[in-house]
Amino acid sequence: MAIDTSAKAASAAITEDGKILGEFYLNTRLTHSQTLLPMIHALLSAASLTLEEIGGLAVSVGPGSFTGLRIGIATVKGLGFGRKVLCAPVSTLEALCRNIGEPARICAVMDARCAQVYTATFDFDGETYTRVTEDEAVSLEELETRVKKTQKTTIFVGDGAEMCYNKMKALPNVRLSAENVRFQRASSVGFVAQTVFSKGEGVNVGELNPRYLRLPQAQRERLSRMSEGEGK
Repeated sequence: MAIDTSAKAASAAITEDGKILGEFYLNTRLTHSQTLLPMIHALLSAASLTLEEIGGLAVSVGPGSFTGLRIGIATVKGLGFGRKVLCAPVSTLEALCRNIGEPARICAVMDARCAQVYTATFDFDGETYTRVTEDEAVSLEELETRVKKTQKTTIFVGDGAEMCYNKMKALPNVRLSAENVRFQRASSVGFVAQTVFSKGEGVNVGELNPRYLRLPQAQRERLSRMSEGEGK
């Protein structure tokens, strides 16, 4: 079972051998803490499965909403508590790239505000996804410089995709992903997790931690005030 709560929408999916057995997706005004567990229970019921029949758990660990990531990870820890079940901590950006199923250079971008994006790039040859860049926070200008250097068709995916496409659409071989595959999906988290498990890289639930890429805004502001105070 895979879970994604890294953005406004929440989703849960059950995948097996590269197939989606079931997936629920909600993008409402309700919070993840209100929708996630009922969604998981409904998904298990619809698939005629019990939690004990789930062989592995996966969750997007970031980047993304600080609160959302914590809710998703805490939920998976709760589901796995007391069970000898392996978990897959999945990069939100890598999972986004799995939304695209055509050969291309896929650039996952999430709006990090302040003219920055969280981004990672993968090449897909029709069979294998190969990581080109690590997950990182970069400026839009830096990302544009990188895109200019490649001759491959680059497809933007993620909540920052439209912003990046509008800035770079004059460049050749730049495309915007279709809206129905542009945002986070638990099924893609599950597909990445299957690769993680096949490599023997699953972890215990206690080892799950968020990967923010940068500190929460409140903490950044506190450190900035401390730095300014030391400079006086």
